[in-house]
This record gives sequence, C-alpha cells and structure tokens, in this order.
Amino acid sequence: AAYIINPGHSYDDVASVAKEHQLHIVAADEAVYGKGTKQAVPDEKELADHLARKAKAISLLREKLLDELEKNEQLDLFEALEMPLAHILGEMESIGVQVDVGRLKKMGEELSAKLAEYEKKIHESAGETFNINSPKQLGVILFEKLGLPAVKKTKTGYSTSADVLEKLRDKHVIIEDILHYRQIGKLQSTYVEGLLKVIKKDSHKVHTRFNQALTQTGRLSSTDPNLQNIPIRLEEGRKIRQAFVPSQKGWLMFAADYSQIELRVLAHISKDKNLIEAFTNDMDVHTKTAMDVFHVSEEEVTPAMRRQAKAVNFGIVYGISDYGLSQNLGITRKEAAAFIERYFHSFQGVKEYMEETVQEAKQKGYVTTLLSRRRYIPELTSRNFNLRSFAERTAMNTPIQGSAADIIKKAMIDMADKLKEKNLKAKLLLQVHDELIFEAPEDEIKVLEKLVPEVMEHALELDVPLKVDCASGPSWYDAK
Repeated sequence: AAYIINPGHSYDDVASVAKEHQLHIVAADEAVYGKGTKQAVPDEKELADHLARKAKAISLLREKLLDELEKNEQLDLFEALEMPLAHILGEMESIGVQVDVGRLKKMGEELSAKLAEYEKKIHESAGETFNINSPKQLGVILFEKLGLPAVKKTKTGYSTSADVLEKLRDKHVIIEDILHYRQIGKLQSTYVEGLLKVIKKDSHKVHTRFNQALTQTGRLSSTDPNLQNIPIRLEEGRKIRQAFVPSQKGWLMFAADYSQIELRVLAHISKDKNLIEAFTNDMDVHTKTAMDVFHVSEEEVTPAMRRQAKAVNFGIVYGISDYGLSQNLGITRKEAAAFIERYFHSFQGVKEYMEETVQEAKQKGYVTTLLSRRRYIPELTSRNFNLRSFAERTAMNTPIQGSAADIIKKAMIDMADKLKEKNLKAKLLLQVHDELIFEAPEDEIKVLEKLVPEVMEHALELDVPLKVDCASGPSWYDAK
C-alpha cells in the first residue's frame, strides 16, 4: 500500500513505512535491531515490546494507508491488482524453473573457448599481450599505442567505457572484438557461473524473487537470479535460454508476449489518428511511420527507412532527444532533429500528448497510468537543465511504460483464474517485461495457443487491439 501511494520511496520493513507516515512507534526499535547489525537475540520482554509496537503500527497504518489510497483513487489498484498478484508471484517463486545443468555447463565451456579466441585476436591486433579487463592497460593500447582518438579521460587515465568504444567502432577492428569479448565475459560470469551458483542441488531448479514494490513505473523486477535481464541481442545470450526447460517429462515451455504494447498504449493515450489507424488495420507500424514521415507509399519504404522509423517510434516512447536519435542511427543532430520534427508533424496527437503530459505533471507534481498508478517527479521544477530534461522525458514515458506494466499484471491475474477454471495443469513460471512463460503438458499446448492470447488481449480494453504472439518448444529458447 505504501509503495502504491509513493513508489519513489524504498520501503523494506514496517519501520520505514511507519516513519514515512509519521508514526514513530516502531522507528525507535531500528537502533536496537538495526539494519545489518549483529545484535544478540533480545530477551523475551524486549522482544515482546518490539512485536507489540510493530503490531500496533501495522494496525494504525492499515487505516491510514487505506484512506490515502481511497483519496488517490488507488484502492482498486491495491485490492484488485497488486494484492491478488502477490499470491500469484508467491506461487511462481515457489514453483521455480527447471535448469538443464549439463547444457548450462557445456555453454560455459563454449563461452570460455570463445573468450580465448577473442583474447588471441585482440592481442594480435594490439601487437602484444596485456590484460584486456584492465581499463588502464586497455587505454594505453588503444589511445597511445594504436593512436585512436581519446573520447574522454578519467582521473586514472583514459575512459574505455562501452559508450566510448561504440564511438570508435569504425576506427579499428580491435574495437568490435573488445565489445564482443566483454559481452561474452558478462554472459559467462553473470549468467552461466551466476546461475550455476543458485541452482538447487536436489531439484535442479532456480527460484527467482520477484520484486513487486520496487520500480517507479510499476514494472516487476527479479533477483537471485535476475531472469529478466538475460541479454538477447547476441545469439550467445539468447542461447542461455536453452538451459531453461520443463520440469516434467512430456511437457513443453510455452511463451506468449505482447507485440509492441507500449506503442499501442501510446496510440490509446494520445488518441493519435494515424497511430490508431495503423494498429486497427493491423499494419506494420514502423512501415506506416516511414510512409508518413518520408511521404512515400508502402511499396516505396526501404529497409533503411523502416529502421529509422523504428528507432523513432521506440525513441518517442522514451522521450528521445535529437542527440539520442543521432547516436542511435549514426546521423547528425540536425538530421535527427528534422526527423523528429517530421514525425511530430505526421503524429500530431503524440506531440500534443507529450506537451500536455509534461504541463500537467508540472502542475500536479506527478503522472498517472491507465490504472491510476502514480509517479511523483519533483525534478520537473529543477533549475538544473539536465535534471529537468530527464524529468520531462520521465513524465512522457511513465504513463506508457507503467500502463503496459499494469496490463501484463492484470493478464497474469486473469490467466491464473482461467488455468484454475479450466482445470489445466499448465503453470505460469516467469514474467519478463511484456512476456509470460509457462510450462505445460504437450496435450495442453493447443488449448493454450487459443486461451492465452484471448486472455492477454482482453486484459484491458484499449482504443486499439492488443496483440499477442505465442510459441512453444522443449526449452525457453525454442518457445520464441
């Protein structure tokens, strides 16, 4: 409840909620049983006093928070969405996901071999051996020995961060190899070795924890292990999903994900005629954008035009600047600014939505999603230009990203009800942003192919249809 009222605060116990809501009953105990302190177990009286104060705080907070939720028109969000979802997430955490340990270890060996291959190539390009993981040594090789232009310096030498290397991609073959080396290194340490550490020995399962009251947009996040951030741009990253398999013989993995949900939400919220037309007529929205921005027919849209339109479509959702777009597309700021201007000329509704949302957020101090989730953005009135600009982009994006998060949460609740109602054995295992992952007996797949899209597409009625793609296979990778 406290999280819904203000997601900008991090609450990790009753004391922090009590303190935030001016109840100092429990807060005093923090000194005794503080965060991270290794106090001796208190005696019975001390513990009884502490628990009594905690119970009293919960009792007083309940009324206070429910009143505030009602005042904010968020009671429904609390009672009909977040509370039922807590039980579903609890079930998902305890079910866990089966991991093919042998497959994962084999991937580890393949990645190690790849790393050694890249290391050899990088050393050959550099003309000497050095520690690639040392920014200091790498900086000397790139900017002194190979004479590449230094983009930015740090206190300890040259910066070799990812954004710096991206700018140098076309300057030397070594750069591409270093970027790949780093990505594969991260896959190896975080996702192969990291996963192997948390797999339960007896069941070969991992049990991720879903953080329901953490992000400011209302999205779920996952930890120990984080299964939402497996990088899928690289084929090697996508292959990590091959290790996630059904927990029973004769079962398959089944994945269903929303197609372009944020753009569909944008169409609904902005009421933009062109965007609504594209989705209502089931057109390819990036082709439609390219047609409108470049003033060409569908047949005349080239792959390059579509790529640029796609970058703008997704960029707009995140309040992209001309600088950001120029970086994404490798074009000048002037060209990017002209592109954004043409986009807004074609999609007037989106432009008006962006401007009105920022203005309204400045007056109210917060923005809301379709289901009344709030996000407070005090930086909107900051004198610092960068802080203010970031806050404006946040104001434009949060109602879109937050509404998409609300929709998939609603879909999870509806889906759990349907699985029970139809007496299906299928189990919901994971939620990864716009995607739900199930495991199910092979003979239920046909039912799921019809049922899951039906439920997900009607989680919330919008001015444009929601669309769900689904697939199944022997592993999570094959269900994509």
